[in-house]
Amino acid sequence: MAAKKTETKAKKTTKKTTKKDTIKPIEKAKKPEKKKLLFVASEVQPFAVSGGLGEVAGSLPVSLAQKHKLDVRVVLPLYRCIGQPWRKKMKQEKVFQVQLGWRSQYCGIFSLKQHGVTYYFVDNEYYFHRDNLYGYYDDGERFGYFCRAVMDMFHELDYYPDVVHANDWQCALIPIYNMSVYHYGFKSVFTIHNIAYQGQYDLAILGDVFGLDAEAGAYVEYQGCINLMKGAIQCSNLVTTVSPSYAQELKDPFYAECLEKIIQENDYKLRGILNGISTKIYNAQTDPEIAANFTKKDLSGKAIDKRELQKQFQLKEDPDVPIIAIVSRLVYHKGMHLIQGALGRILQENVQIVVLGVGDDYYQDYFRWLHSQYASKVGVNLSFNGSLSHRIYAGADMFLMPSLSEPCGLAQMIASQYGTVPIVRETGGLRDSIHDCSLGEGNGFTFASMEARDLEDAVLRALELYKDKDAWEKLCKYIMGIDFSWRNSASQYMDLYRELIEIA
Repeated sequence: MAAKKTETKAKKTTKKTTKKDTIKPIEKAKKPEKKKLLFVASEVQPFAVSGGLGEVAGSLPVSLAQKHKLDVRVVLPLYRCIGQPWRKKMKQEKVFQVQLGWRSQYCGIFSLKQHGVTYYFVDNEYYFHRDNLYGYYDDGERFGYFCRAVMDMFHELDYYPDVVHANDWQCALIPIYNMSVYHYGFKSVFTIHNIAYQGQYDLAILGDVFGLDAEAGAYVEYQGCINLMKGAIQCSNLVTTVSPSYAQELKDPFYAECLEKIIQENDYKLRGILNGISTKIYNAQTDPEIAANFTKKDLSGKAIDKRELQKQFQLKEDPDVPIIAIVSRLVYHKGMHLIQGALGRILQENVQIVVLGVGDDYYQDYFRWLHSQYASKVGVNLSFNGSLSHRIYAGADMFLMPSLSEPCGLAQMIASQYGTVPIVRETGGLRDSIHDCSLGEGNGFTFASMEARDLEDAVLRALELYKDKDAWEKLCKYIMGIDFSWRNSASQYMDLYRELIEIA
């Protein structure tokens, strides 16, 4: 009897199964993880910058993070010049020791996030608490340490990128170390910003400074010495340069600085992608550094900027006199000798010249002399002054850039954003970005040879067009509308990364 009651109770408590109960809730599909890109550079704007590399490393990762589905991170040294406003925003991620040859060195990793990018800073005061970024007797050791620290950082942070993009000789050891020591699974891209600086050292320090054995030495040995750039070219999956024309020029001994053989052997992995510029920093409509803002629809502010530029350089305030600007390092390969050979004829015209830059004593002395001879027509400032450069871009009418070699060049693009017409020699990125108005719908004036008379001819053609105010204004408005932003370049880099990994 008791057994029957128990059985009845069990039946009553059994829940009736319905069709509704058999339907399982739909699980949301997990979003695929973003592919991880690490950009390794010795300088990055706005933290520490000395030239074009810093501007690229500051702009390209931001554009990639904002426009494409990538987890973008950047790593650079924590230099002394990176001030407290930035340091207060940083978070300490890890502290560990880095082995470099026989040395065991402290390493601190700090992080900071902005504009969708995570920035890592490698802290070591012995190597990086100095007045300048480069130019020290132990630069090889300093950046050897930096590269080792980056490679060790992956394990310490449990962060393993899919692609590591290293830049110039200071970061060349990244693909070399991975090929010979670490053997991580990432794909590597190496960018040559300027082949003139290759990281060349005596083979005797291979193990002592860089911690590489004789077998690894085969990657970096070239013409009887260590050549870090050569090693990176050989060890990377892909190699890029900063313009299509420069990629082709590097196969020519004139441009390749003795590395043409290595470039030719690795031609199958070489790509040329033209750099862009930051249209937030260089924007005539919003630039806080200039006297008056303006747009391509209304150039009236540019006339004010021109007047203020003439005042600053103590030139005659005349809106009808064209100002030709030179903002450059004053060195031979920037074409200073061509300028020197042409200015005698150009200064016979109704023109004004403004010069901003530092460089070789010979050229600095030349421009001092030129100012003393033509004080009413030539203004010279022998310094590196970023704020003044903005005011020159905005106030000048023409921008002269006759480089013998120019991997990409940013100044010609920047000048265009301010309606200042570039006059350039057809080389590298100058050839790819500026096309001669004399041949049709161009955006500047160009010449091909390395002769002063051809530079002179290009300037005189520009001066002739300047006399037609309507045509000149139309040209200024046209070049201000050209898209030199990172948008197109970033898309090309995405295509490059897709050659190596699958990206959604």
